[in-house]
Amino acid sequence: MSSSSTITDQITWPLRLAREGDAAALETLIPLSVRALQAPYYSQAQMEAALGPVFGVDRQLIRDGTYFIAEQDGAIVGCGGWSRRRSHYGGDSGREGEDGLLDPQRDAARVRAFFVHPAWARRGIGRNIMAACERAIIESGFRSVDIVATLAGEPLYASFGYAVVESYDIATVNGLSLPVVRMTKSMERRV
Repeated sequence: MSSSSTITDQITWPLRLAREGDAAALETLIPLSVRALQAPYYSQAQMEAALGPVFGVDRQLIRDGTYFIAEQDGAIVGCGGWSRRRSHYGGDSGREGEDGLLDPQRDAARVRAFFVHPAWARRGIGRNIMAACERAIIESGFRSVDIVATLAGEPLYASFGYAVVESYDIATVNGLSLPVVRMTKSMERRV
């Protein structure tokens, strides 16, 4: 992002906050997105093992009002959000109870759960959601952001100035794992 542009200048795709009623459509979108867009980076077995515990609907993000939806003709074509909660990834199935809150003065916000319908990939949806997330994170007083990015998502986040600080594997079922990168960025508050 150039220093002359602002986050709000980059939001051109109409977005809205997700609602509880969107969960069923998200449960359809997420596997479609994962199986198509993650395929160059992960095996079929890795993707299937990660669906649910790593790639899944997180209703806590929806309840918190931090999860964005992009639609085309009434259909959800992209989603993603940020969190003031401790979890870095995962859906409802991987968590028991409510996730603890972060302290904006001490902790990094999280960017979470970006998925785009394969037919709508590479059209700026992810960039617009990311810009909306960063704006909301800054407005919420967070000074830094952490992302646990898939290998497919890493280039998008790098284009926003996020730096890789760690590579590791998330253990899934049957001895499989999902290679990911943890990325971080300091946020400057715009007045």
